[in-house]
Amino acid sequence: MKISSDIRATTDLDRIDLFDPHFFATGDPHPVWAAMRADAPLHRQILPDGRSFRSVTRHADACRVLGDHRAFTSERGSVLTQLGHGDISAGKMLVSTDPPRHSELRRPIQPQLSVRTVAAWQDAIRAAVQRFLAPARDGGSWDIAQQAYELPMTVAGALLGIPEADWDDLVRWTAMAAAPEDSEFRVRSGSATLAIAHHQLFDYFGALVKRHRGDQPRADLIGHLMSMQAGGAPLADDEVVYNCYSLLLGANATTPHTVSGTVLALAEHEDQWHAVRSDPTLVPRLVEEGLRWTSPANSFLRYASADIELSGGLVEAGEAVAVWIGSANRDESVFAEPYRFDITRTDNRHIAFGHGPHYCLGAPLARLTFRVLFEEMAGRFTTIEPMAPPQHLASVFIAGMTHFLIRTR
Repeated sequence: MKISSDIRATTDLDRIDLFDPHFFATGDPHPVWAAMRADAPLHRQILPDGRSFRSVTRHADACRVLGDHRAFTSERGSVLTQLGHGDISAGKMLVSTDPPRHSELRRPIQPQLSVRTVAAWQDAIRAAVQRFLAPARDGGSWDIAQQAYELPMTVAGALLGIPEADWDDLVRWTAMAAAPEDSEFRVRSGSATLAIAHHQLFDYFGALVKRHRGDQPRADLIGHLMSMQAGGAPLADDEVVYNCYSLLLGANATTPHTVSGTVLALAEHEDQWHAVRSDPTLVPRLVEEGLRWTSPANSFLRYASADIELSGGLVEAGEAVAVWIGSANRDESVFAEPYRFDITRTDNRHIAFGHGPHYCLGAPLARLTFRVLFEEMAGRFTTIEPMAPPQHLASVFIAGMTHFLIRTR
């Protein structure tokens, strides 16, 4: 998805298709979202088959929809591509489960991914980051977007306890699940790609859980899921499998695109790169601005449980609502100069990790990974030079890139 700084383009909202993944690969949604925030903050799109959804684009409305599980449920699908199809994992997988069951599932997992717990992984993350940056050492060009797909797996794979020999397959399957319509990952058709990815991932984790049932307790996160209590009872095998999938997809689908998108922003804003190199204490702010700027989780889906009033009007009970994170993170009423990439920004209330009950469990781990990465980059490289225009991902769910060739010096 192009990250525009120019929103002055005239936009005919009746001609815009936000359900088309290829629009995000070749088009620019930012003028569209700006027009929606200003004039149609509860825009309704009707698909040719009669399905429809509302688009929420303002920060306050996004927080209301994501934060109020009683008014807006996750259990009928949490991704726009599920529109009208329901979700077989409802009540079992964290992202598709409302409180109180969601709280029962989340509470025992959260300590495993807390700031204090993940701090112990810092040395391992730094080693993984140094391996990730190895192709840049000789001053030649390298594809940071493609390489970045591998980075989160080196951390999440070890945390979950997945054998390293299986990491490449899992990276490919999660990429297929996140962007089944992108030509980089598509097999025959988008629906076939998604079906293959889900079959492979659920089959893999199902076999892993079955193989380890009855073993001594495992010290990794999969072992924790297999042994923990939720609501006074252990998880069934399918609940373990669904949540293995959810945790892995959460890491693999978004982290690469924050990396490559932030590097692109630094290449395009050399003053910001020079500033962070001169003052490494700016790295944490760079991380937060990179998250706001890239907003890799492009959209979330909810369904209204009752008639609900938002700033743009009335959402009727049963209506589907798409929350556009990249738009909320450019809301002029919340962010000063939202189209300026500014690593000194202090008031940065972005919702790149979501908001409310479903706020990303892996946020502490992701922040630590990004901090270590940009510390290492700032200490190694004086310049970041794009060698070719980036190729953007075709997905309504994830905003990112498939390729971005750079040269670092």
